[in-house]
Amino acid sequence: MSEEPTTLKSAFKAAEQKRTALEATYSPTYREDLAQALQQYHRCIQIINKISLFSPNEGLEDISTSDLPYLLVNHRVAELLQKVSAPSPQERKVALNETRDAYEKFLHLLDNYSILSPSESKLFSQYNEDPTAFSTISTKDPAARRNAKITNFKAEKELKNKLEYMRNSPRYLEDGGDEEAVRELYLANIAFCTHMTFQGLEGINREMEILAQAPTLLPSRTTTVREDERRRMETENGDGHSARLDAPLGGLSSATSGPLLSKAGKPLRPFTLTSGRQELQKGVFRPGHNLPTMSIDEYLEEERRQGNIIEGGGEASMRQPEPDEDDLEKADAETMKAREWDEFKEANPRGSGNTLNRG
Repeated sequence: MSEEPTTLKSAFKAAEQKRTALEATYSPTYREDLAQALQQYHRCIQIINKISLFSPNEGLEDISTSDLPYLLVNHRVAELLQKVSAPSPQERKVALNETRDAYEKFLHLLDNYSILSPSESKLFSQYNEDPTAFSTISTKDPAARRNAKITNFKAEKELKNKLEYMRNSPRYLEDGGDEEAVRELYLANIAFCTHMTFQGLEGINREMEILAQAPTLLPSRTTTVREDERRRMETENGDGHSARLDAPLGGLSSATSGPLLSKAGKPLRPFTLTSGRQELQKGVFRPGHNLPTMSIDEYLEEERRQGNIIEGGGEASMRQPEPDEDDLEKADAETMKAREWDEFKEANPRGSGNTLNRG
């Protein structure tokens, strides 16, 4: 087993390697790796405090180039704390408060060395006035907020592109590069982390507002059968009277055996009334909706039997059936019907009933 890093340089290097590996890919041991990375950064903080690496009486020019990356330790801790999963809203609030504390330590350290730009110093002052209501966009106008978000996004993108260019340029190599160029790279990285810190603080406030609306979960209580039985026995009076309908169960075996009712008709054990065990078994794997009880043809036949289907009409009603020449009775009936109609028309000429419109 390898020994733990004892120097600040080795501890910071190990922590950075863990953090970079976490950002590159997700592994089954993500939570363990995250905890180890946080442990390494906390080890760096202990060493920094022990050797008093940073002092409020110094300025930025008093910090050596090789010590500039150690200014980001608290920021890295805050970044990793935001990735810690919490099973409940209360635990998430604790993690967010720890993240806020790490961000604040990072900003206070930069402020002591006058590293913050004028705009960043103004944002830091606004944050100190009311940390829980802090926002990088103070206006409530939707259009102005949209423009401010676009500006923040462009600033973040420019800082990322600048860092990417510096890291790919041989002049800014940390090992063997120009010291002034390397110092410029470190300061650019600090500026980018400062920008992300203010964004992170605003995100914490938004998440806190959501968590404040989450319902409070009551602690779950698990009881055994013996504890439940003991509480039931305590509720009984001295005369043996109890509000229970069934007698106390002696054990799990007695719950499913023995007589169901006493001679007086009192239930002796729990029971369930069912219409049939087979019906319950059939209903286990059935779909949630009601299944059809008849086919479409059977349904139409039943509707026709009840007279709910109107037949005829359309072209079929215009077709006259062919007369049956052999059916003499029907032919005589049709002849008599035609004669009666002719006699009616002779007795009632057209217009005879219309007496109101005559001139």
